[in-house]
Amino acid sequence: MRFSQGSTSTPTAIAVPPSLALPVIEAAFPRRHHEYWPKLQEKTRAWLLEKRLMPAGTVEEQADGLCYTDLMAGYYLGAPDEVLQAIADFSAWFFVWDDRHDRDIVHGRATAWRRLRRQLHAALEAPRTHLHHADPLVAGFADSVLRLYGFLPATWNARFARHFHAVIEAYDREFHNRAHGVVPGVEEYLALRRLTFAHWIWTDLLEPSAGRELPDRVRAHPAYRRAALLSQEFAAWYNDLCSLPKEIAGDEVHNLGISLITHEKMTLEEAIADLRRRIEECVTEFPLAEREVLRFADALADGTVDGKELGDTVRSCVANMRNWFSSVYWFHHESGRYMVDSWDDRSTPPYVDDEAAR
Repeated sequence: MRFSQGSTSTPTAIAVPPSLALPVIEAAFPRRHHEYWPKLQEKTRAWLLEKRLMPAGTVEEQADGLCYTDLMAGYYLGAPDEVLQAIADFSAWFFVWDDRHDRDIVHGRATAWRRLRRQLHAALEAPRTHLHHADPLVAGFADSVLRLYGFLPATWNARFARHFHAVIEAYDREFHNRAHGVVPGVEEYLALRRLTFAHWIWTDLLEPSAGRELPDRVRAHPAYRRAALLSQEFAAWYNDLCSLPKEIAGDEVHNLGISLITHEKMTLEEAIADLRRRIEECVTEFPLAEREVLRFADALADGTVDGKELGDTVRSCVANMRNWFSSVYWFHHESGRYMVDSWDDRSTPPYVDDEAAR
């Protein structure tokens, strides 16, 4: 048994399988939750109902156990409540979208997927005109994006849109690969995974959480970019490790373990070992990158008010990059999304609407 530490609740005993345990996370990356977390959970549950993104029974039975708000409340510490609420609702939407994408593939709904892809691109550019769209997934997306667009200048909004357009297109490539049984090569998969996991979206959202847009010269600084990438790669690869049984059961083709088995001719055990090695390297290399970012933040504080604020923003962002490690780690052991062995059908999650006709 390990103990998941939260600032708003007593420690809870969590059984972490030895194959997934990372003692360094448990020891060196303390877990905290934003103090708004209990209200966040309640409001996101209500938002899912209001936007008809999940049936009422599913929200009642599954929403809290999926722990989507826990994940965001453990990441964006220090964010204003309204910012964290918008991020949490967007994150919940993202998981619902991921499930729709999966079910469209499983049921061969290529036409429905192409239509949704076009509508999401359009909603990203003009969210206000899609708030009452007939498809709840499009309307919910428009609502969450419009709220996110209200926190920082238009330059940040344009960057977020650019990054999410790329995410939508990556999901389309994944649709094609799965529909045709194409397992991408390792390097191709790693590049695609950075998009399907939305690395730069979650990194962009560090800025409204800190209350300031970072200039390009700061975001492009090698230390800042390295720390951001390590935190996101850890999350994506740890997700691959934890979801490997589910995705093998569901005839998935998008998982680093599956690419290693298919193209590097590894056994399942060797692929798991390789995944763990990559994950552990992210964990051990992050503190080195973090120190470089903090030195960079000190250099930005040049004696001016603007320099001090810029340095403080960078410190806030890298602190939350660190929080991502523990939040992702515990999420995978608390969320019903990964409790495959408890499902009636290991390839069909109990929290999705799996009707074939749409």
